[in-house]
Amino acid sequence: MSEQDIEAKSNGTMCKSHAIYDEDMVVVTHASMHFNLSSEIVDNVKDYFIKLVQRKLFYQDFTAVDDISFNVKKGEVFGIIGTNGSGKSTMLKMISGVLKPTTGTIEVRGNISPLIELGAGFDPELTARENVYLNGAILGYNKKFLDDHFEQIVEFAELHDFMDVPIKNYSSGMVARIGFAIATVVKPDILIVDEILSVGDFLFQEKCENRINELMDGGTTVIIVSHSIEQIERLCDRALWIEKSKQRMLGPVDEVCEMYRAHAGD
Repeated sequence: MSEQDIEAKSNGTMCKSHAIYDEDMVVVTHASMHFNLSSEIVDNVKDYFIKLVQRKLFYQDFTAVDDISFNVKKGEVFGIIGTNGSGKSTMLKMISGVLKPTTGTIEVRGNISPLIELGAGFDPELTARENVYLNGAILGYNKKFLDDHFEQIVEFAELHDFMDVPIKNYSSGMVARIGFAIATVVKPDILIVDEILSVGDFLFQEKCENRINELMDGGTTVIIVSHSIEQIERLCDRALWIEKSKQRMLGPVDEVCEMYRAHAGD
């Protein structure tokens, strides 16, 4: 056993060849997210106000996430699985601070690099070069930092010949490359990844997984949503199964994925 492993064992627990520390980075307590869906078709502002005055506007309550509770430790790789529309991405947006839970609480300790939606934080009319600075600023990086790390970002994304091309002309795989490269140029406390690892060619997916493994070795906490159960099993320590907005199972990744395969959609 290496000195690094001995030190990791003294500070936390070893899992999938990396250390998990006894420190909560994310604590979700009875979190729910409700949306009001309009049942009326309103074509313009005038129709809206007429229906509002006539009290003909009706809304249906939609529960995207219903009473979810879990915690994620420092250094842990945590997966969230479930069928389409179950509330996985909504849960990530709540953790990232994009959405505020309707009820319950979410505590996040440390800085977050979120990769929630392809193209989020990018201006399609700007070139990739310009978007590195735009997206980097959104993530809290200053211009000097981005200047210093620009070549590192381009090198990881492998897009040297396309940096002066507008993002609107990029494929989804190319957008994933540049987004992942920016988000992981430094070690964040928490990395949130939503389906982005399933985009692009398998060689780049493997490269992203290797980068995640490097981050884990440095103590970064990773939360992943993916439809690839094999990917979740390969990367994660524990998993949460959400089905139809409700928490179905929380536990060791192998056990949760096995149960999901047997009962998904029930």
